[in-house]
Amino acid sequence: MDKSTIMSLKRTALQLRRNLLEMIGVGKVGHLGGSSSLAEIVATLYFHKMKVNKSDPKDGGRDRFLLSKGHGVLIQYAALAELGYFPKSEFAKVKTLGGELQGHPDMKTPGIEAVTGSLGQGLSIGVGMALALRLDKKPNRVYVVMGDGELSEGQIWEAAMAAWKFKIDNLTAFVDCNKLQAMGPTCEIFEIPNIAQKWKAFGWNVIQINGHRVEEVLAALDKAEKIKGGPTVIIADTVKGKGFSFAEGKAAFHNGSLTEEQYKQAKAELDAAAAALTAEETKKPAAKKPAAKKPAAKKPAGKKPAKKKPMAKKAAVKKPAKKPASKKSAARKRG
Repeated sequence: MDKSTIMSLKRTALQLRRNLLEMIGVGKVGHLGGSSSLAEIVATLYFHKMKVNKSDPKDGGRDRFLLSKGHGVLIQYAALAELGYFPKSEFAKVKTLGGELQGHPDMKTPGIEAVTGSLGQGLSIGVGMALALRLDKKPNRVYVVMGDGELSEGQIWEAAMAAWKFKIDNLTAFVDCNKLQAMGPTCEIFEIPNIAQKWKAFGWNVIQINGHRVEEVLAALDKAEKIKGGPTVIIADTVKGKGFSFAEGKAAFHNGSLTEEQYKQAKAELDAAAAALTAEETKKPAAKKPAAKKPAAKKPAGKKPAKKKPMAKKAAVKKPAKKPASKKSAARKRG
């Protein structure tokens, strides 16, 4: 996971947001919020992890990508255009009868694997594709992206049980936890507490990441690929409307339009983000200061023999004074 790869993917995510902005434009209703929250994940999948053929979107050796939260398809279009599957001139015709890019995934669009306009169906389709690849003994993998609000659909959990039952390990799912739905916070509309524990209870291997940190997305995908014997879900903590300050964390931009002022502000913010990336790339790592030499450890000075303390003189014991001999005893001695 070298720095050049990380910086390249950061730039790609930024370009995808530019493409997204051009598709929505001014005055046209579009799913800005739930598309921009996926920029780093989609960039890492299409331009690093997945096997894709830039000259043939139907190449049999390709990995499969399914956007179960189909309303966020603009970010997928942004990536497919960078791969060259259709010209960027199609951006101006998004959601028009004459355009190739509809508001939800359509298999007429090069690079789209399935129609996922109705929420909750993508994981079931992914399970079927993964099983088919396994039956054909093909090494290809399947990636499915769901929204956190989409988890209220019962079909998601039926598919989750099937994936565990059949020990499908060539399937990796993402949950885009941007915490907002069309009408407001997910926790207020249909709260699903402890999402990670729920997937674990259904037998899935669970990885939790910051979905806007390319390094974490890369590491999670590498880890998921090595896990055998069962499916893996990557729960990505994201921000709805990421990259556009006026839209971040705002349910109004789940599917809203931009004013001229907001459009200009969005372009300015993307330019500033690009400049910050350039500064990060050109910044030289601070030269390491040579480690200061530690002063040589002083040898413990030889201990001088301790001076003997002069012994305290014992106080002279006074002998009791002799009593003068009595006259009788003196006379005896003399006799």
